[in-house]
Amino acid sequence: MSKWSLITNGLVKNNPTFVLVLGMCPTLATTTSAMNGLEMGLATMFVLILSNIFISLIAPAVPDKVRIPVYIVVIATFVTLLQLLMQAFVPDVYNTLGLFIPLIVVNCIVLGRAEAFANKNGVADSALDGIGIGIGFTLSLTVIGIVREILGSGSIFGWKFIPGDGILAFVMAPGAFLVLGYLMVLFNKYLAKK
Repeated sequence: MSKWSLITNGLVKNNPTFVLVLGMCPTLATTTSAMNGLEMGLATMFVLILSNIFISLIAPAVPDKVRIPVYIVVIATFVTLLQLLMQAFVPDVYNTLGLFIPLIVVNCIVLGRAEAFANKNGVADSALDGIGIGIGFTLSLTVIGIVREILGSGSIFGWKFIPGDGILAFVMAPGAFLVLGYLMVLFNKYLAKK
């Protein structure tokens, strides 16, 4: 597999949101706006890249019986580092995302890539896989957030361009399910044509 395809696989063929249907908790909960989706995607990508790199380094030395607990400890370490960095440098983002930052530890995208890819491949390939899957997840969350924000409040990235109120349902849980469902259909229809 080429280095470029390691990155592009996460964007289209193995898109974590629209194809693999992973990480639905942060996808549905944090995409009330485009900015929230972007920030959550970037936070997850940070943990994904670093955990993939570290796991690919230690995988040969980790016994099979304790592999998953060790990977969870590695992921939790990077999530804790992320939390501390966010609290120190971007406290508003940390306060907005709140509870969903610690939940990255149990995000099946991160653990899934550790188990399916990072423990079987080298550092460079694992980093590229983390970048590709991370970009795919970030773009997915941002697109869902854009659609929900436009329909729900008539704005995009906080810039109001439609006067009046939007459709309240789109900034609430039902809107998340509707937008995700329609975007999944469109994405998979596009893939079927290729």
